[in-house]
Amino acid sequence: MNPPSSPPGATPPPAPPPRSGPPRAVLIGAGVAVLVAVGAGAFFLGRRSSGPSGPGASGPSSGPVGTPSNSGLVLQALPPAPEKPQQMEVPSEPVRPAIWADVYSPAKVREALAGNAWVKEQLQKPLGKGFVGGWAAFLDTRAEDLGAQFKGAVFDVMAGQFLAAPFRVVWFSGDNRAGTPAIIVPEPGNAAMAAFDSMNGVVRRNEMVAQSCPGGEGEVPSEGFKLERWLVAEQALWAARTDERIVFGRHPLVVLQGLCEPHLDIEAPRNVDVELGFAAEPLGREAQLLTHVMGLGNGVRLQFAVEGNRLVGRGIAGRLGDEPRLDSAPLSDDLLRLVPEETPVLLALQLKLPEQLDRDTLKAFWSGKHYTGAVRTRQVAMVWTPRGSQELPTEVALLWGRPEDAQALGQIFSGSNKMETATLCGHHVMASTPVMLARLRRACEGKTPNLLSAAGPVVQGLRAPGSVSFGVNTGRLLGMLMADGYWSQVPADPKKSQQRTAPPEIEAARRDLETLPYIGLRGTVDGGRLVPGGFGS
Repeated sequence: MNPPSSPPGATPPPAPPPRSGPPRAVLIGAGVAVLVAVGAGAFFLGRRSSGPSGPGASGPSSGPVGTPSNSGLVLQALPPAPEKPQQMEVPSEPVRPAIWADVYSPAKVREALAGNAWVKEQLQKPLGKGFVGGWAAFLDTRAEDLGAQFKGAVFDVMAGQFLAAPFRVVWFSGDNRAGTPAIIVPEPGNAAMAAFDSMNGVVRRNEMVAQSCPGGEGEVPSEGFKLERWLVAEQALWAARTDERIVFGRHPLVVLQGLCEPHLDIEAPRNVDVELGFAAEPLGREAQLLTHVMGLGNGVRLQFAVEGNRLVGRGIAGRLGDEPRLDSAPLSDDLLRLVPEETPVLLALQLKLPEQLDRDTLKAFWSGKHYTGAVRTRQVAMVWTPRGSQELPTEVALLWGRPEDAQALGQIFSGSNKMETATLCGHHVMASTPVMLARLRRACEGKTPNLLSAAGPVVQGLRAPGSVSFGVNTGRLLGMLMADGYWSQVPADPKKSQQRTAPPEIEAARRDLETLPYIGLRGTVDGGRLVPGGFGS
């Protein structure tokens, strides 16, 4: 449930409480936002927060513009906005973009969504209605109900005018991150600016002024940044515009961060309509370590394109670091035989490592100093089953293509987290749980389907030479996350020992999600860069 919004004249929303490290499964969460949330056509309005995000985030407030009723939207009197803007308390610590999604072809994406039979069907079912949630009334509110000069629904204005030009969705990282993204339109055009002013004139409820940027970084107009709180059908959205950009967000802090963000080079690569980028440093030590081990530079990007009514993978692009550590080779049939077909997430690398593995040799190899010893390419894969409840154990396994390294790996991974190990299908396997190891064993032995049983284009794509391969079984991933999320909110009945059965609408939603395709992305080393390639079902 969202917290209530503050009434006019209330004190400015405080900055979000400090948080350490990235949210769990942040990379996959963001990927899902692009692959699926954009499929519902409303992801740009932000996510429903599971926790407080400040009094100004969203929720009911006195004097809504319109509220649903059996006869449609009923227009109520809109109290005047306070004459004196509130001063915003600006955090002293800077933030950095951690994940961003660039939508280069908004009209093309909208047309694909409008023509996609699966999306249209789901928006009429509990799955789609639950995704849109309380924003349905916001999006469906008509201009005439607001007394506005423009025509059509709020959704038509948001999607057809504000977001007609290329835009960026940014998740920031840092002690003051709000957990929701900022939507930035860097070159909105005159029509979008006029639409913004028209909308602002009828739905503005509060105004805040920020005299600086977080951490004192960025340029601020002499009069400060003006942030407007819009309220329609009991849903609040913060918005702001300058002469150069428009920014939206669920929390005023992310809107300010979007106004202060200087890095907005939104230039579409060839044949790419949507791109998802990552910055390792703001995401924490794990992401930094992974990119360092792989020898990648900053700004790795996952690329997608619209083909007909579908979003398809184009591949992985990015620069290599000063010490490239990736080779190029196809994934072996032994590896494909070992990975269960239902695996939600697969990351596979062709990794150059010292011939002799031990702590001292790896430390020297990864230190950045010139290494003169012999190297060997190892095929390394991680299989991951993200779960939708913190109560469930982490399900991850490392598949090492050279079993002779088992003893050295045991020393390297000799931490407090015990791993289940075995040699399966010519790979040394380290799994986080016995259940995970048993799942891999059954796939290797042919007792359950493995990736060799996947759709032909998927197998063909995995067998193509590559340096980094990333596969997401979107149907399996989202279906499992939804089911886990449902059961995490349903208390167990100790009197019932039999397996619980989900309600029919939950089972139907899970089955619908599981029809979504497999999306594969590949990056192949070519000089100092990764050349993208995509595949899928």
